[in-house]
Amino acid sequence: MRKKIVAGNWKMNLSLVEGESLIKDIIAKLPSVSEPNQVIFCSPFIHIERISNILKSANHDALHAGAQNCNDHASGAYTGEISVSMLKEVGADTVIIGHSERRQYFNESNELLKSKVDFLIANQMHILFCCGEPLSIRETNQQNTYVETQLNESLFHLTADQLKGHISIAYEPIWAIGTGVTASTAQAQDMHAYIRSLLVGKYGKETANEISILYGGSCNASNAKELFDCEDVDGGLIGGAALKVETFVPIIEAMNS
Repeated sequence: MRKKIVAGNWKMNLSLVEGESLIKDIIAKLPSVSEPNQVIFCSPFIHIERISNILKSANHDALHAGAQNCNDHASGAYTGEISVSMLKEVGADTVIIGHSERRQYFNESNELLKSKVDFLIANQMHILFCCGEPLSIRETNQQNTYVETQLNESLFHLTADQLKGHISIAYEPIWAIGTGVTASTAQAQDMHAYIRSLLVGKYGKETANEISILYGGSCNASNAKELFDCEDVDGGLIGGAALKVETFVPIIEAMNS
């Protein structure tokens, strides 16, 4: 049985004081989350150590600290970057790789993402690997080919054991994020089922059924349960709704229901 995951991506938001307060308030109101299910907090780098310490104090094995990005080198002259050893030292065990904003604003290619995936796996980190199509691709009905190329070029060189041990996939319908266009539950399930079929074709049904596929669209307290009830939707990568207790906790509750 594959695990359910809700991951909050804070992006470039919240001060240290605000982030610490948010984590404490979420833990205080957190519904029961049992392993193997997980809640992951992917904060700005400067928050990670404090968040990790708070989570350790809470003594809750299902709660994890994560990062939003990582360099594919161990160290060196890479101004503004952060290494996996630095992330591990401050308590992160998960990294988002290939987020649509990293692809769009920082020109991260499928080739670079493959290098990051390999480096993180070599360093025993869990990866939330993002894929998804922009509006121009969706409008021409090429979304399946587009997402398949992303997975083929960045992820499908891995062995089944590497995939099962380190990878969760997050599907982002970029065309439905902040555009005023809404992706339906059926559209989310269709793409998740297609990604699952690609996993079956590459690795077999047993491996495919162990990989969590998260929905990275506009998931919120009102639609989370409907989305998470879909056969191939195993949780969510949450943006804005992860920044407030009253909007994030109900999403976690939807994962458990």
